[in-house]
Amino acid sequence: MAKTNLPQFVLSVCSFFSVVCIGTMNAQIVIGTPNLEFSQACANESFNTFGTTFMFSPETGVDPSNQFIVELSDDTGDFSNPSEVFTSNPGSIIESPAIVYFSIPTTTTGEGYKIRIKSTNPEAISTASQSFPAYYKLQDSPFTINNMIANASFCPGGSYLLTIDNPGTGDNDSPLNYPSLTYNWYKEITSTTFALVAQTPTLTVSQEGIYFVETNYGSCTSNSFSNRVTVTAATSGEVVDATINSSLGNPFCAANGPTTLSTINGNSHTWFKDGIIIPGATSQTYITDISGLYSVKVDFGSCEASGSLELETGDFTSSIDVDENNLLETGDSLTITISSDAINPEFTWLLDEEEIPNASQNTFTATNFGTYRVLVTQTSGCIMTIEHEFHIEELYNPFPEVAHIPNLISPNGDGINDTWILPTQYVSGTNTEVVIISAQGETVMRTNDYFNNWPEDVLTSNEVYYYYITPINEQPKKGFISIIK
Repeated sequence: MAKTNLPQFVLSVCSFFSVVCIGTMNAQIVIGTPNLEFSQACANESFNTFGTTFMFSPETGVDPSNQFIVELSDDTGDFSNPSEVFTSNPGSIIESPAIVYFSIPTTTTGEGYKIRIKSTNPEAISTASQSFPAYYKLQDSPFTINNMIANASFCPGGSYLLTIDNPGTGDNDSPLNYPSLTYNWYKEITSTTFALVAQTPTLTVSQEGIYFVETNYGSCTSNSFSNRVTVTAATSGEVVDATINSSLGNPFCAANGPTTLSTINGNSHTWFKDGIIIPGATSQTYITDISGLYSVKVDFGSCEASGSLELETGDFTSSIDVDENNLLETGDSLTITISSDAINPEFTWLLDEEEIPNASQNTFTATNFGTYRVLVTQTSGCIMTIEHEFHIEELYNPFPEVAHIPNLISPNGDGINDTWILPTQYVSGTNTEVVIISAQGETVMRTNDYFNNWPEDVLTSNEVYYYYITPINEQPKKGFISIIK
């Protein structure tokens, strides 16, 4: 056996492990902690772009197919179920340091978010960034409370209810249209300082002061704030306002169930609808799914509060300008028009349960016979659909206009040229005598009241018949009728 030179063997082993080590290093990269280009991520519809820089090493360790991904944690900094907010194109980032820009999801709301960087080839993940506040401001404009009434009062020993208007007057963008939002109610201390008093959808006030509410976007400042309302205590015997709040807003969608009307608490309550007392409605709340003018009186003993609300269901009306059953001659058409006060309506037309292509307006011209349905859907506010159904059947005209007496018919039951159709001056109502005689001389029909109905049965052989048509005070018309199959 050949002897192995020990120094040469050691050199070979070292060379082998050097290759392995180099190969391993080339298949791995290290990604540094991402550096934020912002202190807080405050996004809205018009702005949602945030940058981060990161380093990776070695640059040669990145495969040409590699993609860098930015992952966003939840609002506590946990990455158990991260959101991918950026993914680079394959091979587009090959130099370090790199800067990328991402957008936060519309559901983002919290103070403790983090991001991290991940690569796909080779696989690597950075440590998490420092935490930062992040909010997507779904509603970011001023809104109104208390119907923009600047002053309100409450009875001694009672309270006043402040509510966010929905929808309010004018172009008010009520935050109640965004169910995920929460709120911060404040009481002014000075003209520049104020104290947080509640984080509820409404505020019950039992202390005098100036109050307002903001949408809760944490550390992110926003334009989503209300007008200010000055609340004072009434003097004994004074009548004050009692706000009525609808739990589903106003208008509300009655098709989804009733809304709960609520007001301030007192010794007793009396509810009215359209000025008439509602029997048995004596609690702080009243449930209804009917529109109308609702009012309430709240007794505090030394003071009485009252309020009213014009409640709207948000439903819409729709009508159709044709009858349920309609007759139409072949070749004619019928135009149908739908009238509706729906908000942003959509129209779907169907014939015999098949949707009619390109029929999406409130008018439609029908030319086919069958059962039609049109669905009118209100797409904003109260989402609901009203359906109209109508039928179009063929109008059978036994006396169509023809120019000449035909001498050829094909009574085979196919619905085409099956009977002998005469000009209208010879048919029923003209007292014209019509006689048909077979080739054997047999009279097969004689009438002074012809209905274009001969032969009434399908004939089984090719024959020739002769006719005599005798109008009143005119010479007879004579000819033959050839029967073909």
